[in-house]
Formats: sequence, C-alpha cells, structure tokens
Amino acid sequence: MSSLKNISEITTIILDVDGVLTDGRFGYHDNGDEIKFFHVWDGAMIRMAVRAGLRVGILSGRKSKANETRAAELGMTFLKQACMNKADGLRELLKEQNLRPEECFYMGDDFIDIPPIRLCGMAGAPANARAEVKKFVDFVTEAKGGEGAVAEAIEIILKGQGKWEAQLQRYLQDYSL
Repeated sequence: MSSLKNISEITTIILDVDGVLTDGRFGYHDNGDEIKFFHVWDGAMIRMAVRAGLRVGILSGRKSKANETRAAELGMTFLKQACMNKADGLRELLKEQNLRPEECFYMGDDFIDIPPIRLCGMAGAPANARAEVKKFVDFVTEAKGGEGAVAEAIEIILKGQGKWEAQLQRYLQDYSL
C-alpha cells in the first residue's frame, strides 16, 4: 500500500456501505423495505469533506434504497451500487468521474473490498474489518463500521491535507449573544 505521505493527492473518498457506513447489519420491514442505520458523525464529516472540496461517494456490492437516500441526503458526488466485482466497478467509476486511482481513498471492510483497496492511492478500514483486509490498508480506524469509522478516516485525511482547522472554525465561531 501507499503511505500517508500520499494524502495530499487525495481528491475523492470512495466508501463501501455495509460494514463501513453501517455496522454491517440490515433488516426488512413487513412490507419488504430494507432498513439500515447510519451514524450521524459519519454524515457530518462527509458534509465537511465536501465543503473542504473533496468528492465523496459510494461503491457498494448491494443495491439499496437506503443507500440512495443517504447518498442524496449528504450530497454525495456519486453512487455506484450492485457492484459484485468491485475492481470493475471502481474502473467504471474512475472513467465516469474522470479520476486517477492515486487520487482516490477507499474504505472497505470485507473480502470484496480488497481489489479497490489495492487499486486506490490510499485506503482505510474500520476496526472490525476482516483481518485479511487490514493487511492491505494504510490505516485502521479505532472506530468500528457504523460507529464513526468514516468520520475518523475523513478527519485523518483533512488533517493530513491541512484542511481540518479551516473546517473546524465553522463550529468554533463566537456565538455569544
């Protein structure tokens, strides 16, 4: 894998969903609609990354209305679903978004994520990712998937690019009456 010294080249964050943006579990309502739970910290940090000029999107093996809703809600740049071959899905995404692999950060947790992890310029995994996945990433977050792992990864990227303090100032303004 690369190293954190390549962090300045990252322009795009590509995220798996199940096990990264969620804890990997999903369920169904009686009507058949899928339900997933996303962590608010991840959403806030995705918005912060977008404000800092990064593109953020999803590359998921599964197709889900919940993924579509979350991506739209957060203003993600792209959503690519039903990619059972994530290497091919990543190649398509790179072409569609006019990206080079070295400018992409990928976060995944399972075997299906190893090919894009190996193809991207940088990669991370949540604390509860499979051991085999962790062997290929630049860093492993302390947080588990669905528990703020994406927020932690974005913070690492923004700090590494020198963008963290400017983004944080939005929340540190004097709001006194």
